[in-house]
Amino acid sequence: MFFAPAIRSARFAPRSYDRSLERFVDDAFSARRSLNVEQDEKTWTLTLDVPGFSREDLTIGIEGAVVRIESKADAKRQLKAAYELPQDIDVATSEAKLENGVLTLKLGKLVPVSNVAQLAIN
Repeated sequence: MFFAPAIRSARFAPRSYDRSLERFVDDAFSARRSLNVEQDEKTWTLTLDVPGFSREDLTIGIEGAVVRIESKADAKRQLKAAYELPQDIDVATSEAKLENGVLTLKLGKLVPVSNVAQLAIN
């Protein structure tokens, strides 16, 4: 592996530079899973690689805008991940599918309800 020294100056010091080595080391030595997120007007589609897991090994929890994916305690491998989306999730229109080691979550966007009340002018 080859590292070249970088020189910081007041003119060129982007914010991403501060954590570039830390991100490199995290990516190189951690077991990050491949996550792909797509969205349209009504849904988000999250695709996550989970090789070696069966449907019975995984649990998916949704709370507000957070999706939690965990493996059960008796599973051969362990997985614990949480993803926060920018808008609450509609559980009634959401679905999950596991096929060939790829977990696909199709999560419906919850339309915010307006609580505007009309006030009469006297």
